[in-house]
Amino acid sequence: MRPGTPRPAGPARRRPGAAPVNRVLRSTKVAMLLTDVGLLLYWAVVFADLIPPELAYKDYTDPILSDWNTSFVLLDMAASLTGLASLCRPPGRSALMTVSLTLTSTAGLQAVAFWALRGDFSVTWWAPNLFLLLFPLPALVVLVRPPTGSATTCTG
Repeated sequence: MRPGTPRPAGPARRRPGAAPVNRVLRSTKVAMLLTDVGLLLYWAVVFADLIPPELAYKDYTDPILSDWNTSFVLLDMAASLTGLASLCRPPGRSALMTVSLTLTSTAGLQAVAFWALRGDFSVTWWAPNLFLLLFPLPALVVLVRPPTGSATTCTG
């Protein structure tokens, strides 16, 4: 670009650091799609009673633990539906994505905290819940961070 030539506005203008941001969001979108569909499938399997007790979490047949597990349905559905909507709807995508990723991470945190308090360390339940807790974090940092070069002020 020649000196004195105005910089292009909009998508044609490349922001510093845009490539790593795009890479984070691109991989997050793939993880979101797999996770959101996976959560929908998980609940279909749970409600169809297809999980053999030997593969389930400790005390799976205890009604209190069953109720605890079922208490995640609304949280997981909200995470999945906002996530899928964000992937299908470019306008407003970042707000929906932020909501979905926050709900997903919260679901993972709640489950991990519960299993830790119980002292139950089964990799078959910890691994997916740690994934739910951790995979959203890099994208959430990108989504809530102000754009590069913008001035930030705190009022109070």
